[in-house]
Amino acid sequence: MANISEAVKIRREVLKELAKKAFDGTLKDTVRDILYTVVTDDGPRHRCCIYRERSILEERVHLALSQPMDIPLELAAAQALQGKIAKGPVMSMLPSACDRCLADKFMVTDACRNCLAHHCIVSCPKNAIFTVRNRAYIDREKCCSCGRCKTACSYSAIVEIKHPCEHACEVQAITAAPNKKAVIDHEKCVACGACKTACPFGAIGDRSVLVQVIRTLNKRRTYAMLAPSFVGQFGVKVTAAQVVAALRKAGFYAVAEVSVGADWVIAREAAEFTEQVPASKPFMTSSCCPAFVGMIKKHAKEYEEHLSTTVSPMVALARLLKEKDPEAVTVFIGPCIAKKAEALAYPADVDFVLTFEEAEALLTGAGLQAAMMPDEAMGSQATASGNLFAIAGGVAQAVAQAVQAQDGEVTVTACQSEGLEACQAMLKQLKKGELTVNFMEGMACSGGCSGGPGTMNDVRVTQRLVKNFSQTARCGS
Repeated sequence: MANISEAVKIRREVLKELAKKAFDGTLKDTVRDILYTVVTDDGPRHRCCIYRERSILEERVHLALSQPMDIPLELAAAQALQGKIAKGPVMSMLPSACDRCLADKFMVTDACRNCLAHHCIVSCPKNAIFTVRNRAYIDREKCCSCGRCKTACSYSAIVEIKHPCEHACEVQAITAAPNKKAVIDHEKCVACGACKTACPFGAIGDRSVLVQVIRTLNKRRTYAMLAPSFVGQFGVKVTAAQVVAALRKAGFYAVAEVSVGADWVIAREAAEFTEQVPASKPFMTSSCCPAFVGMIKKHAKEYEEHLSTTVSPMVALARLLKEKDPEAVTVFIGPCIAKKAEALAYPADVDFVLTFEEAEALLTGAGLQAAMMPDEAMGSQATASGNLFAIAGGVAQAVAQAVQAQDGEVTVTACQSEGLEACQAMLKQLKKGELTVNFMEGMACSGGCSGGPGTMNDVRVTQRLVKNFSQTARCGS
């Protein structure tokens, strides 16, 4: 398993405590006990005092219940148990948790040699650098943070201090003014989750519907839709059959593979490509990554005409399930936070979204461990191509193969990009004709879905396990 920080441990402990209380029916009356179970009087201490720790924890519980921060915790629990979900963005700042990181600035370190050339002083357009006692100093009042001094220094003695969350956001949706709490601009945010992963204080989180999902189990026919990267998320040696058995025992009516939806997407996207490229447009992009789609729609509208109109595998599978069972409640379980935002755009198809982290908490709350479930031979119900959607490059490869199979005269020359900033750069190259390709796969996360912020395992391990599981597919393509 990947290394786990203290912030992640606390977040997971909160989810597990909520799940336990939801399953045993005591959540409404004992929800406040979580504050004293997770933050005990004996420590350890991560903040200035136990009171602030519990204040932050209370905000975290509100977010995990998908309820407003300004209502009593007991009311928040009651409303979650009733199935209520407060309106609002997927990503949120925990008001008390942000540590007001140092303002972005350049600092002169002890590596400064007070050299004769003084390249830092010469390069500064604001005359903000001077020497005192054989060392360079930066006048904060004059500094414009252009970074020229850092580039000019021969000793790399000037370093840049950045807010982790602001630095991680590749769509500039977070601002952190000096000595002020960071703020998320939800008009720009695409819910990729990079800021949540980057924040060392755990001050950014995504709302959860864990309790609302538990409420539906055994009451309605609730289907778990497992993303292709589920293999290995509940333990490296835990098999697919054990994961399915654990979810069924926890109360899910049935478990389906999202890779089946990916197979539908492959066929539809290939047909769309054949119809439109190059007849209507010179190139087309994938549409399965909601953060990539959101980036285009919010930050690069000039490329929206190139975006595939095919729905994602999650939505495709949800529609297939509801066609067969109109009473079905669909719950996507995967590595992606942006899927929570995507589900809001398809309320008739996808009812709930859980990350693997939340699904693990659900199983723990039900008193289950996937590793202890009976094992049996189980192959994927989808193709190998559908399973490989979880790995960067898998979508492009699958579409290229499908187009070739549908129409041998059409050739797909594909490229793929990981990270939203890199995706924007590649789109610009495509628009200018600097890349001679006609299909682009865009993924917000490094490694593709297998590297998403809701994963429980190292991306390299996950990719290897996904490839192994894809070999059990019902057919090889």
